[in-house]
Amino acid sequence: MRSLLGDLVAHRLNQMTSGALSKRLYDALQNAIQHGAIAPGTRLPASRDLATELGVSRNTVLAAYEQLQSEGYLQTRTGSGTFVSEKLPDSAPAVEASSVKAKTSSLSHYRLSRRGDRLLSRSRAGAHQWGAFMPGVPDVSHFPQDIWRKIERRLHNRLPMASLSYSQHGGYVQLQQALVEYLHVVRSVNCSADQILITAGTHQALDVLAKMLCDSGDRAWIEEPGYWGIRNVLAVNGVEVVPVPVDDNGLNPPLPDADFRPPRLICVTPSHQYPLGVVMGLERRQALLTLAREWGSLIIEDDYDSEFRFAETPIPALQGLVPDAPVIYLGTFSKTLYPGLRISYAVLPKALAPRIKMAHSELYRGGNGLTQLTLAAFIREGHYAAHVRRMRQIYSKRRQALIEVIERELGPEYVMHHSNAGLHLVLALPDSIDDVALSAELEQKGVLTRPLSLYYTAAAQRRGLILGYACVEAEAMAATFAPIVASLTSSLHQAGAAALLHPELPDPPA
Repeated sequence: MRSLLGDLVAHRLNQMTSGALSKRLYDALQNAIQHGAIAPGTRLPASRDLATELGVSRNTVLAAYEQLQSEGYLQTRTGSGTFVSEKLPDSAPAVEASSVKAKTSSLSHYRLSRRGDRLLSRSRAGAHQWGAFMPGVPDVSHFPQDIWRKIERRLHNRLPMASLSYSQHGGYVQLQQALVEYLHVVRSVNCSADQILITAGTHQALDVLAKMLCDSGDRAWIEEPGYWGIRNVLAVNGVEVVPVPVDDNGLNPPLPDADFRPPRLICVTPSHQYPLGVVMGLERRQALLTLAREWGSLIIEDDYDSEFRFAETPIPALQGLVPDAPVIYLGTFSKTLYPGLRISYAVLPKALAPRIKMAHSELYRGGNGLTQLTLAAFIREGHYAAHVRRMRQIYSKRRQALIEVIERELGPEYVMHHSNAGLHLVLALPDSIDDVALSAELEQKGVLTRPLSLYYTAAAQRRGLILGYACVEAEAMAATFAPIVASLTSSLHQAGAAALLHPELPDPPA
């Protein structure tokens, strides 16, 4: 069986009819490298393997490889193999160069929309999504793949043909029903299966809600500071985003003034505010529900990691506090299982559910039948609850280990909000420290953090680093945190604060 590269070379060889075989092979490889068909850095097959694929002698391949290496097209790395050079010799044919230039020139006339430019200018999605202190990701190494695969194999053997088509009614009813039972017990959410919409991530759920519930110019309240993803999805849909400050009790609704215009949506993370980590109390929750009813607003309750509360029992979800609450409840499996699963869900008010689900089918087309059915069985058979319980214990130990090392190395004032929940905490920094620059410096050392200041829409009120501890074992916490201590100490010296290793940090803004 040929590799893709072998097929490419064989095709080019067949187009060449004259000259010695080794010269033709050299020409085929050189041409493919020059024109990008074989990209810089590509590992080429071993000479013996390529000779077998092409049906030629190994000496023929060796002669071509040696010639290309002598001209700078290839590099040999001891113990690793033969690779296309990252920097190629400047010898592409002139006609091809002019052709490429013409194509590049014509492409330069394409432009993004103003909406697209604004989205990219505010983008916060990082190039790295896994590693020490990366916030927002669980420890996927503990996912029980053996149990999952066993369920998947069992279901695959009797899979209905309909499950290979697009899903209907906002997802597969087996998963919707499993979620009804689970959410009622764990989060006091009251709903029926026909109220649940299965989506490919929370961003997709927000996108369809913004499209279907907001006209251009409608207002949406978001938390300040708050998750950039909510802000960007709403803004790209023409929604006017209004940042509302967060205090120690969560989003704090402002008093209406003469210019007050009620929001269409109120977006909150009440169980574990992202990123500060505060929990919205029962009185604030009830007040927010009352305001939403008075104004005809809808509350978007993003309950992204409520499963991981390590001390007191979590306050019930906003959705279940009152009958027919003006709330759309969002949940995800990205934090409890793994982000690549790309399954989230929305619990919709009964009056909205049929229309929102129809719009979702129209815009995105549901699918992944086998995955949804496997997840439904995984929940029904108790594996999901058992996995969450096990991970809750692991994350609790890791959180405590991180707090201990911060307090020992820097001081207790560096821990912002002891919420005792979730998969991250905020390392508070003095105002003299540029958290964006510090985060960039740490990334160069292989330590992934997120600067708190970038989560503000307006001017940042606090400086800090968001640290995800889920992927760092408790025993390795001190060693993994050491680069942060070193970089922060250096930054304090540069800021003229060498004597203030335990500075007086300001209180969070009201």
